[in-house]
Amino acid sequence: MQKPDLLSLQLELRDARRPHALATVIEILGSSSAKPGAKALIGETGEVLAGWIGGGCAQAMAVDTALKALASGEPCVIDVDLTDEVFGAGMPCGGSMRVYVEPVVPKPRAWLLGHGRIVEALCEFAGRLGFDAIVDDHQALPTRFPGACRLITDDQRYQQLQPFAGDFVVVATHHKGDYDALTQALNSEAGYIALVSSRKRAQLVISRLAGEGWDETSLKRIRAPAGLDLGAKTPEEIALAIVAEMVAVRRGAGCVPLSGLPASPPG
Repeated sequence: MQKPDLLSLQLELRDARRPHALATVIEILGSSSAKPGAKALIGETGEVLAGWIGGGCAQAMAVDTALKALASGEPCVIDVDLTDEVFGAGMPCGGSMRVYVEPVVPKPRAWLLGHGRIVEALCEFAGRLGFDAIVDDHQALPTRFPGACRLITDDQRYQQLQPFAGDFVVVATHHKGDYDALTQALNSEAGYIALVSSRKRAQLVISRLAGEGWDETSLKRIRAPAGLDLGAKTPEEIALAIVAEMVAVRRGAGCVPLSGLPASPPG
């Protein structure tokens, strides 16, 4: 079966927000069955989805490097010894190949539900810290959210809230849409769900969700009140506390003060 066109498949992966890597031959020394400019599209599980840069060790090294690049998020160049690669007639290629491996990892999306000053600050901070901010609120104005990659204003019940695994959801709807928004978020694979509220309000909302049949495991996904304990008072400080928690979740950090960590050994 013929594999799909590389460019078309890469566009599909981008639209589906699936991580992948592109391996490109940038230099050939000696003989090779591949040519400079040859490309291979490698999926997040190591499968060569389209294209070809050579067989044997060339493909194996490219796949191994692609997986490491996807984990680190950093591109790299590898040199491949082609001594063991053979042409179709069975003759060894010899020489070497240089391959550039570029990971394509979509930015995590931050779904921000609400329109007040906290959400405005969240949108700004999230954009600066590598999130694609999506603001979903019928009162949201484009002039208030210049950094948003998408603005949804026709979604009264938050049915357009459709986060993927690894996405972040912050509900700051001033109590008006808390239940609808959280219900929609819990029905998704979002990796972070937070409610901006007082502790009393958070308990009321979670109790209602429990009464509707949500189990304890599901309800524990909700971080309420949202954010780290920074003693925040102003909208900007509250937004900072929330974004700090988002970064910690994204990086798998424990939020321990740096001053409380033991010093690294010298050298």
